[in-house]
Amino acid sequence: MASTIHTYFLRLTLLVLGNGVLFPIAPTLAQSQLKPTISQQAEDLESKVIAWRRDFHEHPELGNQETRTAGIIAAHLKQLGMDVTDEVAVTGVVGVLKGGKPGPTVALRADMDALPVPERADVPFKSTKTATYNGQEVGVSHACGHDSHVAILMGVAEILAGMQKDLQGTVKFIFQPAEEGMDGLDTWGAKQMVEEGVMDDVDAIFGLHINSQTPVGKVKFKSGPAMAAVDNLEIKINGKQAHGAYPWSSVDPIVTASQIVMGLQTIVSRNVNITEIPAIITVGSIHGGVRHNIIPETVEMIGTIRTYSESQQDLVHRRIAEVAGHIAESAGAKAEVNIRKMYPVTYNDPSLTELMLPTLMETTGPENLLEHELITGAEDFSFYQKAKPGLFIFLGGMPADGDPLKAPSHHTPDFYLDESGFVLGVKALSHLAVDYLEMGAK
Repeated sequence: MASTIHTYFLRLTLLVLGNGVLFPIAPTLAQSQLKPTISQQAEDLESKVIAWRRDFHEHPELGNQETRTAGIIAAHLKQLGMDVTDEVAVTGVVGVLKGGKPGPTVALRADMDALPVPERADVPFKSTKTATYNGQEVGVSHACGHDSHVAILMGVAEILAGMQKDLQGTVKFIFQPAEEGMDGLDTWGAKQMVEEGVMDDVDAIFGLHINSQTPVGKVKFKSGPAMAAVDNLEIKINGKQAHGAYPWSSVDPIVTASQIVMGLQTIVSRNVNITEIPAIITVGSIHGGVRHNIIPETVEMIGTIRTYSESQQDLVHRRIAEVAGHIAESAGAKAEVNIRKMYPVTYNDPSLTELMLPTLMETTGPENLLEHELITGAEDFSFYQKAKPGLFIFLGGMPADGDPLKAPSHHTPDFYLDESGFVLGVKALSHLAVDYLEMGAK
């Protein structure tokens, strides 16, 4: 990993011409004079950021229900003198900080929503909240760290507002609802934010996600595709019902479904060029039949698809329809395939990533900046990146002496964060913002 970072760093001293020849040039390392002050103020704000996080953690709210959280955020941004708009994309809050000098507009984003997951972590600020989700009474907790994202960005807002006259451009603070989606709806807060014009005047956007299995003090990034596009798969196989003792009278959709499950795996193993980039097709549920001696008329299958480019996505979608359709036809059945696109690929613009890499390296130290592998999970930050260039990084939240293989993962009741990592998050987002503004203003 470290050698990869050094390779990126060396590339900053090279100019690539159209013929591919490399010529050395002087490195242009971003060195805003504001950063020493930012770093000191981030240290001074640590207890405040932790207190905010604990309050949000104890009072979690599901997607598009983040009214208490949004109210606290809006009041904070207004107190800092920002232009504030609330109820964006239902419960979102946007604060605009116009610097004293002309320059570009950079956006910083934090997601606010919690999950329908009960909490088992033994902390004094443990959530005991419940809510109705999918028709069931469930526990609610910040089992993905969005409470820390909000607290970190509130800290960034306080620091940058204090140096408003020195900022060379505008900072837009986006506090977004419903990153995890909403009960019964296939939409997300970022998508609605973009549709409501939040990104129209933005030149670039930065975001972070804390990670419970990365040690505190570390930051991870990846240029290009970083997290997968996600699509929901539904296949309905229509056959012919018959008595289980007389299978020759049927067109058995259960056997057909079994063959389709196996056939779908050949798309990844035989159609996707896995030397370039992987893909995943997972069937998560098969339902059909009501009795041991009846071959049913229909079987329904649902699953998930993960890809890393639009061309790969198109290939996988086409082959799913072909494989399922032809296998069903060979059995005398019919397959109805429905694929719903969900999150796009989380794509870190390579030029923006390379531009900001010196900032991250200076903030963390070269030994603490790591390049992560492709992540098969997804993020609705990708909708912002579809609108404008963006960079999404991961912040360490595991105790330094922890074991990544044993640390509780996200979306689980035992999810736990080491709060000592929050200061680095405040520094990283603040430094990215001021360096980008100053480079863009030149």
